[in-house]
Formats: sequence, structure tokens, C-alpha cells
Amino acid sequence: MFFDILNTTLTDMTILSAISSTIFIILLGFIARKKEIFNDQVGKILSKVVLTVALPALAFKAFMQDIDPSSLAEGRNVLIWGIAIYIILIVLSKPIFMKFKGDEQDTLRVLTIFGSTTFFGIPIVGAIYGTEGVLYASIFNIGYRIFLYSYGYIKMSGLKMEMKNVKSMFLNPIVLATFLGLFIWLVQGYLPQVTVATETGLTEVAFLRIDQTAPWLFQPMTYLAGIASPLAWLAIGSTLGEVSFKKAAASNTSWFYSFAKVILVPIINIAFLLILTLTNILPVSLVGLGTIVVMMATPTATVAAAYAISFDKDALLASNASLLSTISAVVMMPIWIVIISMLDSLGIF
Repeated sequence: MFFDILNTTLTDMTILSAISSTIFIILLGFIARKKEIFNDQVGKILSKVVLTVALPALAFKAFMQDIDPSSLAEGRNVLIWGIAIYIILIVLSKPIFMKFKGDEQDTLRVLTIFGSTTFFGIPIVGAIYGTEGVLYASIFNIGYRIFLYSYGYIKMSGLKMEMKNVKSMFLNPIVLATFLGLFIWLVQGYLPQVTVATETGLTEVAFLRIDQTAPWLFQPMTYLAGIASPLAWLAIGSTLGEVSFKKAAASNTSWFYSFAKVILVPIINIAFLLILTLTNILPVSLVGLGTIVVMMATPTATVAAAYAISFDKDALLASNASLLSTISAVVMMPIWIVIISMLDSLGIF
């Protein structure tokens, strides 16, 4: 039974293609950096393009679809869990890292709670679960943004919340695109309607549904959304090619952190969501579960690592942890995808 499910999962061309694309393009970026085809600025430039142009287009585009009771209920549950899981991790990270003290514990906790959901997670979700996955990933990330720029900042800086972080929370392109898309998706039935021609005939849609009302504007956004994944993976590979794995691998603390971030955190999510789905308290679909697990199995968030460096909270540990968790995430991501597919075969989600 187990091997039949495993064989079915590993021969699914959608899953296999998504896994191979992720690994091969990251490897290509790594080789290009090692061979100095990419210089030390390429990773940063690609990251900036992804974060300011491609991912906002991907997030907005995901909301350009019809709303129905099931997707609305799923989105609501993902939003609730996207807030609850950070409260849970804030509590659970304390005993997980109880043997560490002071700045080291604070850094490990914040780096564990906040992963690279936007830059690392969403492109993989899009490759595996398509537009529906990106929709739920964008909704899930609302809680991430709130806690990253509030709890994460306060914990690492020791200061009170500053206005600049409120601006960072709400005024970056990805958040703006997410909230605009979410607004259109939720209220499309109440907006002024226009008649458009579709493959099945004439239909009425909200005038802001640019996928139907302004395809000349939606198509460039589709192209931009399409480059999010490959550019993100090239940037990840290029970044990995810049740092010394040997030095980072000497840190046992960083290895323990990587285990907690890439293995333990996804397990916590699966365990809670399994219980919540079986009890029908907060049920999620397979796509919802898979999206959340991929998002939570991501390596160190860039902003969290930047906090550690900026506020001198064990910056070396943050750098080593970021590298090892990225490598661990690349290795573990295919495994998590297979595990999620196997859970599907059990008929729970």
C-alpha cells in the first residue's frame, strides 16, 4: 500500500516536473555563480526584480478568478490558521530552544518562526498547486507580514514598534497587490458589472476583473508572474554559490535550527491541521494543506536575518543558519511534497 502510493506520487508528472524544475534551476544558479557567469550582484538584482515586480504580479493575478462558497471558506480558514500558527510558534519555540540563552535564543526563535514564505515558498506553491495555491499562499501570508514586522522587529531590536515598520508592513508592492487582489476577489459580486464574451458565451463580470475586461493589461501581468519562479530559484542558487558551506556546517547550533525550521515546523502544522480537519473545526483541502506546509518548510526569512545583523543579535549564527536551512529546504521540499500527496491518498483532506 505504502509503496503503491509512493510510486503513484513519484510518477505524477506535475509533481515530478515541479520538483525537478526547482532543483535544476537552483543548481543552475549555483553553478553560474561558482563559474563567475553571475557576479556577486546578480542574486541581489534578481531578488529585487522578483520581490518588486514578479511576485506582486503573481499575487494579484491569483485573485483574478470567480469566487464560490468553497474557495471563500477555504480562504477564510487559511487566513485564520495563518494568524494562529504564528501565535503557536511564538509559544512553542521557547521550549524548543530552551537550552540556549539570551540573544542566541531570541535569534533562533525568530528565525524559526519566520521563513522565506514570499521569496522561496510562493514560487514553489505556484509550480505545484497553480493559481489556487498562490491564492491561498497570498492569504496565508497576511498573518506572516503582521507578525514579522511587529513581533519579529520588537523581539530582535528590543524597541517599540516604529512607524517605518508599519510602512514596510503595508506599503511594499507584494502586500499592496495582495490586498488589492483580495478586495476585488471578495467584493466582485457587488462591483459594477460589464458584459464580456467568453468561450461559453456572454457573461457579466466585475469591471475590475481585468482578466476578462482588460486582457491587454492582464497579459503583461501574466508574463511577469511567469518569471517569478525561475528568477527566484536562480537567485537562491546564486546566493548559495557565494558562501562557504564548510564554515556553516561546523555550527551544530545551525544544524539544530535547520532541523527545527525545515522539519519540525511543518510537522507541527500537519499535526494541528490534521486534527482541525478531522474535527471539522478548521478544515482545509489538500491544496490548502500543501500550500501551508510548503510555506512553512521554507528557510530563514531575509528580513529576519537582516534583523539579526542590524541589531547585532548573533549575526554569524543568522548567516550560517540561513545557508544551512536553505540547503536543507531544497533537500526536504520534494519529500514534503511527496508526503502531502500520500496524505491525499488516505482521503483525509
